[in-house]
Amino acid sequence: MKKWSRKKTQLSLFLAFFSFFMFSSFLNDHRQSTTRKLPDSKHSSVQPSFPTYFTINTSNPGTKKPVLDWSKACASARSYKGKSNSVMENQWQRESWSDGCDVFSGRWIYDNISYPLYDEGTCPYMSDQLACGKHGRPDKEYQKWRWQPHDCNLKRWNATETLEKLRGKRLMFVGDSLNRGQWISMVCLIQSVVLADKKSMSPNAALTIFRAEEYNASVEFYWAPLVVESNSDDPVNHRFDDRIIQPDSILKHASQWEKADILVFNSYLWWRSGSKIKLLWNRDDVICEEANGLDAMKLALETWADWVASSVDPLRQKVFFVTMSPTHLWSQEWNRGSEGNCFHEKTLIESEGYWGSGSDLDTMRMVESILDRLGPKVLVINITRLSEYRKDGHPSIYRKFWETLTPQQLANPVSYADCIHWCLPGVPDIWNELLFNFL
Repeated sequence: MKKWSRKKTQLSLFLAFFSFFMFSSFLNDHRQSTTRKLPDSKHSSVQPSFPTYFTINTSNPGTKKPVLDWSKACASARSYKGKSNSVMENQWQRESWSDGCDVFSGRWIYDNISYPLYDEGTCPYMSDQLACGKHGRPDKEYQKWRWQPHDCNLKRWNATETLEKLRGKRLMFVGDSLNRGQWISMVCLIQSVVLADKKSMSPNAALTIFRAEEYNASVEFYWAPLVVESNSDDPVNHRFDDRIIQPDSILKHASQWEKADILVFNSYLWWRSGSKIKLLWNRDDVICEEANGLDAMKLALETWADWVASSVDPLRQKVFFVTMSPTHLWSQEWNRGSEGNCFHEKTLIESEGYWGSGSDLDTMRMVESILDRLGPKVLVINITRLSEYRKDGHPSIYRKFWETLTPQQLANPVSYADCIHWCLPGVPDIWNELLFNFL
């Protein structure tokens, strides 16, 4: 890969505060309307042999496995001492194409003949968070762009061919609401060629499954926004003042994804709230450590990398890692002197090599250093640079918001515009086209 060499934009204290507000506001957006009953964390059957912040898992009466009551963990915290060393900038060491062509370096081409690849209204699995047309977005141009690498051509999307590649297999997306958006995109891309009585979607849960029965294939999403176990692992009830992770605990999650044939991971947004993240190393610890997002993310990804190195059989499984999805929170970065964000943006950023402050270079280099150690066991889908150009692709105000907006917010659309997630059809469809080319 080419170097990422653009200097990070220096933001004022006001902008930093506003960034924290925006991220905090949108991290809850994975929630959907659901009748699923939330687990009760106040069971009365706590056994005295366990610490007071454990409850008994009653989902399976035959087991007595203790379940951590996160609300009582980490009563106090001290600073994490194992700070990450700075990672020297280096070139991405892995080829992004079998013939050496860098498919992630290119340009967007307007194509109103072949795109969009599906219609928003005809996908029964569309999310209200991403259905921008349904929620009043008047323009459709953001749906009509295709990605063109500089030195080669991508194979055009083919839903039937994709399903043939998935025949007898499980494709699972693992991560946060951005990876969930890519999963919904994939489902919408393939569902139209599956007979109505041969496809189904399981109810919303930590693991949600779309099945194409005639292909004996499934496209699944597993909610694990911080990769390792955390107090944010419930797909609905995951918004807390304190974010707590168990940095070296991944087996609970791995038990859900380890048998999938194709795994697509992402991790970025949830480490970027600006607040310290608490580290619970042992379940009976009263005092936790707390680390910044970069250090905590590094610990989590190292645990994940250890699992990949020891458990993934490259002859049976393919593992992909999707790089960070850019945000467009500050219009001054592409339009000097302006004070907005992605609200009302209808055109692309045309400056080749553009890099906004929403994509953290230190994080990118840290992730790169971990992935390099895994070699060919993990293939990288580098969505960052190509998505940087797409300030037009976010829902902005054209989506369902799960919380009631105040009159002050409604009077100032910039204050609540979602410049983090992506409209569908749109940019995530291109991420899946890239995935299709690597399957």
